[in-house]
Parts: sequence; structure tokens; C-alpha cells
Amino acid sequence: MASLPVTQYEGPQAVFDLIQRQFTLDQDSLVEITKAFLREFKVGLENYGHPMAMIPSFVTAVPDGTETGTFLALDLGGTNLRVCEVVLHGNKTFSLVQQKYRVSDALKTGEATALFDYLADSVDAFLTTHATTDYVTPTEDESLKEQPTVHLGLTFSFPVEQTALDSGKILTWTKGFAAKNAIGHDVVQLLQDAFNRKRMPVKCVALVNDTVGALLSRAYQAGHCISGAIFGTGTNGAYLEQVSNIKKLAGSHAAAKGGEMVINTEWGAFNNSRTHLPTTPYDNAIDRLSINPRFQAFEKFISGMYLGEITRNVLVALIDATPKSLLFEGKSTPVLNKHYGLDTSFMSATEEAWIGTDESQEAFSLPPLGSEFRRESLSPVVVKKLDDIRQVIVKFLGFREEDVSLKDAAIVRWASALVARRAALLSGTAVATVLIQTERATLRGEGQPKKGLNERIGFGVDGSLVEHYPNFGRILRESLRHLVGEEVEQRVDIGLAKDGSGVGAALAALMALKTNS
Repeated sequence: MASLPVTQYEGPQAVFDLIQRQFTLDQDSLVEITKAFLREFKVGLENYGHPMAMIPSFVTAVPDGTETGTFLALDLGGTNLRVCEVVLHGNKTFSLVQQKYRVSDALKTGEATALFDYLADSVDAFLTTHATTDYVTPTEDESLKEQPTVHLGLTFSFPVEQTALDSGKILTWTKGFAAKNAIGHDVVQLLQDAFNRKRMPVKCVALVNDTVGALLSRAYQAGHCISGAIFGTGTNGAYLEQVSNIKKLAGSHAAAKGGEMVINTEWGAFNNSRTHLPTTPYDNAIDRLSINPRFQAFEKFISGMYLGEITRNVLVALIDATPKSLLFEGKSTPVLNKHYGLDTSFMSATEEAWIGTDESQEAFSLPPLGSEFRRESLSPVVVKKLDDIRQVIVKFLGFREEDVSLKDAAIVRWASALVARRAALLSGTAVATVLIQTERATLRGEGQPKKGLNERIGFGVDGSLVEHYPNFGRILRESLRHLVGEEVEQRVDIGLAKDGSGVGAALAALMALKTNS
């Protein structure tokens, strides 16, 4: 990251003002971004092969909380795989028993049959040692014992081209996986073959993405839901779309059947061209040094994986500013010097310290960042908050306490808040796009929505940002109000989707059985 040449400006305050402008999104910008989002939704629904893929999930019904039954879920997405038993009680509640199993590097890179045999072995081990249900029907004659089919939903967090609810072709491996003879093959069939080889009475009936799972999980728990979204390490969303709008399914059985279908948007790839996203030099550095330059643009602006690195780039630029450093008197630490050395949890901790317990106006009053900070001229409550932030900086970044001033603390918190606020506002454009696409909202001032008037609109969300980052949800809603108006925003019911990858997969299995019955 290049230094900031302060000599080109009137003074230090001009630098802070410039960075502030670069990260600030006005209402007009939010509207234009949402319009671009809607255009990419349309393109992805009409044609295959676009970055925002708008993948049909073939889930054509969502639960309402009255469903009952016991289902298994298998969640494969990284170092561990998880097997779950989900018991749906029919009153919007469920019981969950789960066990994690480690996937070795040898399995990740060996033959696909070995990997899927291990998945089957893990399910078998779970049924033997952890399941609460007896999956063997008792009879007086041991030789006549029957093993009824156990239905399983699979959450598979790798790129697939889904062709049915129980079928999807593996497009590529990610996250360190490179199992041989798997690309181009149906992941459900690979798993089912492994069950069959071991003569296990398990049938994989549904394949889901974690955002689809979040939608289904929230729908069951709340009784209604139109969308599931992840705002965490990464970001993505799914929503319930009219099949008639999914033009690329033309001529298929699904198109003839009509109705609704859940779409996995893959919205992390929105605006890869960066024609509308508010790109700064710090974002360009993130993208240029990433493993996938020019891809997943939206994700790089709003997900937890990248926010800490954006903030680190801003802080390092201020440290390196000339002719005089604007932060930490030009000192740095190994953490700040390391690529991705600053985690988003650091930003969250600084914000928590700044919010504190005093919400009076005096508790948030600071002089301009380009001016001098004197302890005696600041409010005692502000000094207390800045001292708390100093301790966060010492803990996370490895500075000595005497090397971090009150002004340093204020600048670090300001930079973190700028990056996080922009992420939350942009997240609001994704939610608004779903509302407008499903005709439950219009862009502010463009008439009345056609659907859902006076009804609660359910959104199931998951992820560390939306669950834990201070004020993230509040700022997301601020963005929504700008875009769709206060009346619609107040009817949007955003709730946590508990364990979408486990419970959601089990619910997808249930939906599959209901659809085929």
C-alpha cells in the first residue's frame, strides 16, 4: 500500500476528510447500486454462465413450522464434516444431536471414492453411537429385522451445478480439497454409491447450499420466510422466486410445473466489473493481492474475511503518511505489517469499547482527527472509552501501551467504523434487491409494492457480522429505509436462522419427500 503524501493537502485533516469521502455512501449511490443489483438478478435468471449465477435449488416449498419427523443432515464444507440428527417437533421447535469428524489432507486430495466412503463411515458411526432414534424396526425374528430408509439432506459448500433437488454436478473443489475423479460427477450419486457399497439404509434425497438452508431453517422457526442470507466470513443470499421468472429453465419439467422455487443468488459475485461499487485504493489492494482478482467483488466489500484487511490497509497508509506520520508516530507491529494480520474481531472490539454504556451526546464528542487531542480537554467518559480502545489495540496489535495515544485510539476506531458502516449499508442493498425483485417493495418513491402489503416479510440470516458486530443490523436497516421506505422496512422481520447448514439440510430432505409424495 502506497504512503499518503500529506504534502499534497492543506494539512492532516484533509487526509482524514478524503478517506471519509472515499468510504461514504450517499442515498443516490445506494439507489444506483440496487438498480445494478436488479439488472444482474435478471441476467442470471435468464441465462447460465454469469458471475452472479442465480442457481435454481429445485426447492419448491418452504416449511411453516408444523412439520414433524426425524432426518439426518451431512454438512461438508472444510476441515471438518458434521453429521446431525434433527427431530422436528411440529411447533416451530426442533432437537439437534450432532458430531464432527475430521477430514484428513489425504482424504481431501485422494480418490473421490475414499472421501465419500469416509463420509458414509462417519454417518454409520453417528447412527451407531450418537443417534437418539432406533433406526432398526424390532421384530421377534432376528432374521426378519427391517431397516427402514433413513432420509438425509446434504449441505455441500463447494461449487455445483444443481439439476434437481437431489442432483448436482461438482464444478470445482475449493478450500484445500482436490479429490480425484469427482469434478463433473453428481455429488449426491457419489455419496449414495458409498452408502450402497456399505449396504446402509440411508438415502440422500436433498442437496442444498447453506443460504438455502438458512431460508428453510428460519421459515420453520418463524412460520414464514422468503429469503436466507449469510453475512459472515463470506456472503451470499437465497430467496423464493416465481418459476416463471427463471427463464433459463424454459422447457424443463420445473418450468412446466410453475409455482415458486428457491434461488441461490451467489451475490458475492455482484458487480465484478466494479462499475457501481464504491472502490477505493484500499479495495484495489485487497483485490490485486487476493487469490481471485476481479472476482467476488461484492464479497470483498462486505464480508468478515476482508473487512479487517481493508482496515489494516487504511491504518498502514496513515502510519506511512509523509512528511509526518498520522498514526502511532510512524511505528508499526508484526501484526499490522502482516497480510491479513488484522481480524474483523479487532474492529468489533473497538466498536464495543466506543459504544460503552453511556449513550449521551457528550459520550461521543471528539475534536477533529487532524487536531490535537488533550486528555484534560476531553470529557471523562470519552477518555474512558478511548482508554478502553487503547487496551484493545495493545491486546490485538501488539503495541506497548505507552506507544498508543488517545488520538491513535480515536483514529483506529474511526477507520474501523468507516469500513464496517460501508459494509452494512451495502448489505442493505442486497436485502432491498430481494424485496424489490419479489414485488414486496419498490425503490423509494416509485409506487406501491404489489405483494405482501401489511404482512411481515421474513428474512433468515446467519454469520458473525450480522450476529455479533455492533450496530451492523441497525445500519443495514438504515440502508433499507433509504431504499424501500420506512413502512416496508419496519415489516421486514430479520431473524437468526439457527444452524441453517444442519437443520436446513434436514428440512430440505423433508421438503423433498413432501414434493415427491
